[in-house]
Amino acid sequence: MLHILGSLMVCIGLCMLVPLGFSFYYADGSAWPLLISAAITVSLGLFLYLFFRASKVKGAISHREGMAITTMGWLAASIFGGLPFYFSGVLPHIVDCIFETTSGFTTTGASVIQNVEIVAPGILFWRSLTHWLGGLGIIVLGLAILPFLGVGGMQLYKAEVPGPAVDKLKPRLKDTAMILWKVYVAFTVAETILLLLGGMNLLDALCHTFGTLATGGFSTKNASIGYYNSVYIDVVVTVFMLLGGINFALHFQAFRGKPLALWRDAECRFFIGFWLLLTLIITINCFGKTYDSFGKSLQYASFTVASITTTTGFATGNFELWPPLALCLLLLCMFVGASVGSTGGAVKCMRIMVVLKHGYRELIRLIHPRAVIRLKLGDQAVPPEIFASIAGFIFLYLGLAAVSMFLVAATGVDLVTTITAVMACIGNVGPGLGEVGPMDNYAGMPVFAKWILSLDMLLGRLEIYTVIILLVPRFYRK
Repeated sequence: MLHILGSLMVCIGLCMLVPLGFSFYYADGSAWPLLISAAITVSLGLFLYLFFRASKVKGAISHREGMAITTMGWLAASIFGGLPFYFSGVLPHIVDCIFETTSGFTTTGASVIQNVEIVAPGILFWRSLTHWLGGLGIIVLGLAILPFLGVGGMQLYKAEVPGPAVDKLKPRLKDTAMILWKVYVAFTVAETILLLLGGMNLLDALCHTFGTLATGGFSTKNASIGYYNSVYIDVVVTVFMLLGGINFALHFQAFRGKPLALWRDAECRFFIGFWLLLTLIITINCFGKTYDSFGKSLQYASFTVASITTTTGFATGNFELWPPLALCLLLLCMFVGASVGSTGGAVKCMRIMVVLKHGYRELIRLIHPRAVIRLKLGDQAVPPEIFASIAGFIFLYLGLAAVSMFLVAATGVDLVTTITAVMACIGNVGPGLGEVGPMDNYAGMPVFAKWILSLDMLLGRLEIYTVIILLVPRFYRK
């Protein structure tokens, strides 16, 4: 396990060298902090990789070891990924460095940097790059090298890829990881070009592309996407946020010449329908109250609903000024989230669909007690063990959110901020309401609250089970 963790740390350390191009171009003084951070991370990674030998038994990684490696990998990324912030002086406190990097790798987008526009471009690029790496998972990225380690990697894929079930696109896990990354890179190139055409410079285009496809939300501007005040940019970002919120296996099918795969998928239809419905309701609700123009109301509503539903967290304005109904619907978006197999967070549409169908089935059984009704999602029956897993996940999700709210509230944070901050972090959304609204950040939160919210981000990104299982004593028994 430590052998594999070492290889992942080497990858993270080498990725810290990527922003050097912007550091040298802008001569912003961030080169040394990045180099020192990379040297520390790579050195420790090489020590673990070389000192702890991998097992020679094929397929030696068990399901339990896979979950442990996944959690340790994300913890290592969150800790060592914060070194550039610390050595550059952008965030002098360790808790803030870990919070910012955890938010980056988990694609949450919650920030403690109060003025991002004065931060060195090299550091800003690294900050956004953590989004891009965390989008489909640094563990999935590492799967490409696992075959060379002589061990199996399916357990890692099961532990990291979001959703109740894993869709293997290819028999070999390495091929599956490479397919997902090719789709990811193709979307990255496409959006970057479109944003460049919209007037962004290369740094801003790349950073916002990383935040969009990874459904993260880190921006190079204090006003986020609203800084550009451009309908074109709003439309481009909205489209790619929605693409990032759809199962990437479906994108692969579309690239293979089967675009109808998107429509045939029940979850994809639910996700797009949910976005359209809430966009319509909020547009009508805000028209005449917040916005005088129906077109402006539609523009801001469609962008914000896409941003919150996909758990991206970009903002084009202060939605805290919206009517109460609109704010309640945004809270619903924070809970529902995007699709399984996407880069989005929260509960996921598939789980919501299964629970709704189960509730409807129970209503029918009250009318027809002897009826045998199978729980189906699309054309596929949902096995009892999958439904049990979904029910357990939702119970843990709500339970952990409630405990987190109690702990954060104990630090003296007001009720609205507490509830929305926890929901935004465990759902990997980013902005909430109150003191953590779209025009604010998490810098003013107490230190203890930041630790709790950092853990919430990790729990949400790794879908609860992978982290919580490490606290169960039986997990360590043979």
